[in-house]
Amino acid sequence: VQLQASGGGLVQAGGSLRLSCVASGRTFSYYVMGWFRQAPGKEREFVATISRGGGTTTYADSVKGRFTFSRDNAKNTVYLQMNSLKPEDTAIYYCAAGKTIATFNYWGQGTQVTVSS
Repeated sequence: VQLQASGGGLVQAGGSLRLSCVASGRTFSYYVMGWFRQAPGKEREFVATISRGGGTTTYADSVKGRFTFSRDNAKNTVYLQMNSLKPEDTAIYYCAAGKTIATFNYWGQGTQVTVSS
């Protein structure tokens, strides 16, 4: 599966962005999806996951209550709605697909999110 992320940009603290990730192929609904991010000089970190049907989501504590992960299997697309953004959310955001939340085998190219203070 190939993944294409988009929607990043520059936003002021307190603002919102919605990231999208479109997947190729007809087996999109077979995959658990995830969002990860990597800030300059830091390791890549988990942001959120969503189950195949979209009914179960998990979030990193740092984004819980501010970010919402959703998916539309008919459009092969996942979304990350990011509200109340903080400067520490600045990073390249990557979407990923895997058969389980422990095995993300496919990665998108990343989209830059920059939050100014």
